[in-house]
Amino acid sequence: NDTVVVFDRIRENSKAYKQLAFSDMVNRSLNDTLSRTVITSITTLFVVVILFVFGGEVLKGFSLALIIGVILGTYSSLFIGSAMIVELKTLRAKKD
Repeated sequence: NDTVVVFDRIRENSKAYKQLAFSDMVNRSLNDTLSRTVITSITTLFVVVILFVFGGEVLKGFSLALIIGVILGTYSSLFIGSAMIVELKTLRAKKD
């Protein structure tokens, strides 16, 4: 979900900052969306940890899966997805 937000910001910034290198524009887009992404993830984690602690035995496995998913999803949205788009753009530029 956060990957969509980051990529949308990259698309918006590509129109606004045409003079920037693509990697710098991706960095700027990440900086623009970082606080929103972190706050959303922390809020979600807060609720899921409460569900894990107070939800009973039945919900422990489900809430643990949610905790892992939120952490990995946030990490991949910020660091893996953005790095991949920069590398793909670089490879495409070298190919052309």
